[in-house]
Amino acid sequence: MVKGLLHTHYLVVTLFLLIYVIKTILLISDKKELLDTFSKKFRVSEMIISVLFLLTGIYLSTQLPFGGKYDYLFWIKLVMVAVAIPLAIVGFKKHNKILAALSLLLITGTYGVAEVYHKRKGIPKQGNEMLSDAKALYENNCSSCHGNNGKLGMSGSKDLSKTQLDLAGINQIITQGKGMMPAASQLSPEQAQAVAEYVNTSIKGQ
Repeated sequence: MVKGLLHTHYLVVTLFLLIYVIKTILLISDKKELLDTFSKKFRVSEMIISVLFLLTGIYLSTQLPFGGKYDYLFWIKLVMVAVAIPLAIVGFKKHNKILAALSLLLITGTYGVAEVYHKRKGIPKQGNEMLSDAKALYENNCSSCHGNNGKLGMSGSKDLSKTQLDLAGINQIITQGKGMMPAASQLSPEQAQAVAEYVNTSIKGQ
């Protein structure tokens, strides 16, 4: 279910952004009549997409354990979205180019924030020092769903302490994903191997 909602969220976010790009271009190009026609024609679709955007985003955020993925970048992204939506409503209603453009900038900026987070979490930090040890990589990338002992079971994740997979099998799932678990593309092959070895030696069989 969570995986399906995740795909739905990505789809509605893309459609949401596409609609706002078109409306912003029309507004900045002073094609107000065409903008009004477009807005009226897609008003219902836009409302549905906006509601799905918010509902799927809120639900998916509840699936992330506090202290795992809820760091400052999450809150920055949340604030950007919360500010962008009312700015867009006012901007397009009053044909204010600055507000509309600012709203679009904030919405597209959330993608950049999300990308920074996903890249950053593959390289954990402690203070100003980079950590490359397997335990830190596991805790930073896997524990939010599996737990530090592998038994958390969040978002339908498997109990790693009971896995029958060997080292190669664990590594394959980490790098390629399986079922509801996405591939850990933020990890390098060496990091993925380190996490697999940690699961195989320290988590498995507890």
